[in-house]
Amino acid sequence: MRATLSSPSAVPSRRMQLPELAEQAGRTIERLAQIGTRHLGRRALFLLVNLLVAAVVMSLPFIAAAAPARPDTQLSSFTTAVGSTSLAPADGEPMVARAALQARGQTISAGRTPYTASSADALLSRTYTLSAADTLWTIANFYGLTAETIAFANGIADPYHLQLGRQIVIPAANGAVYTVADGDTVDSVAARFKVDPTVIKDYNRLWLEPENFAPGAQIFVQNAVLPTLPLPREASVSVITRLAISGPAAKAGGYLPWPVNGVITQYMWAGHTGVDIAAPYGTGLAASVNGVIDANGWVAIGGLHICVQSGSLEECYYHLSAAYLPIGTPVTAGQIVAAIGLTGVTTGPHVHWETKINGVFVNPLAVQP
Repeated sequence: MRATLSSPSAVPSRRMQLPELAEQAGRTIERLAQIGTRHLGRRALFLLVNLLVAAVVMSLPFIAAAAPARPDTQLSSFTTAVGSTSLAPADGEPMVARAALQARGQTISAGRTPYTASSADALLSRTYTLSAADTLWTIANFYGLTAETIAFANGIADPYHLQLGRQIVIPAANGAVYTVADGDTVDSVAARFKVDPTVIKDYNRLWLEPENFAPGAQIFVQNAVLPTLPLPREASVSVITRLAISGPAAKAGGYLPWPVNGVITQYMWAGHTGVDIAAPYGTGLAASVNGVIDANGWVAIGGLHICVQSGSLEECYYHLSAAYLPIGTPVTAGQIVAAIGLTGVTTGPHVHWETKINGVFVNPLAVQP
């Protein structure tokens, strides 16, 4: 007994419904399976079943073409929303429907207006209004920047006389906010700020957007070497926008004047090597003696500190927000040398005031210079 499959290209004279075709195909496969179990081995039967499945799959497009279209699935209802077919097939290609999508008109519809920020916009997005309690160093400490970065971005030449109420910009990182001038090149700007040219190209996306370096455009030079801020020329110059709170006059008996008017929060004892005086953040600290700056920098626990050497006596201030004078600078009693901060291990703004005589800790409140 032989089973004969009709050619897929032979279209029946009467269009058969899909259920009828599926039922006829199922009966054919069942008859062949019965024949196979009698006359063919397992491998031949497996091969025959696979061939039949492949034949059914190949004939599906022709079966679908022979099936009548349903009124509720007309293509017109789809193409009305998407667009009409407008491309003709090339020679030799089958007729395949292609949907022509509606043009966007180069606009994007969204719930809010999209905006791409340039590097300069991102750099100058933060602003700050100067108050009476601010110094350039306290602002820099708050934002994690250098005072030189903020001064250069705002054209501040005199950091000791800031304008109350002035609004300044806060860069996003340490470096120079620079406006490109006629004749500038990436190499010349890099040489000016002592950085590699690739630093400017990378940060400002000049590889892909060279127009960002056009004259008048603002760029950012990360880690630029900036001019050092000038030191105060005289002891009476205030380093903050309000009058500095200097140390009071020496008490009866000639004791050291305090570096700042404030509240003692901890005295010297066996487990504490100095005296803690609390005062508002950024308040100026005055040298208690005439001498020379012999230390300025960071130490463990104490944070930023500065020390004044006067003969065999040395006094040091810790937890500073700023230390204004470099090592070797001569100072006079009452001169502002630093500002109260929160650096190191501290629970609030204060100064840890230490005094040594011949390298031995002594109580600052009991010293007679």
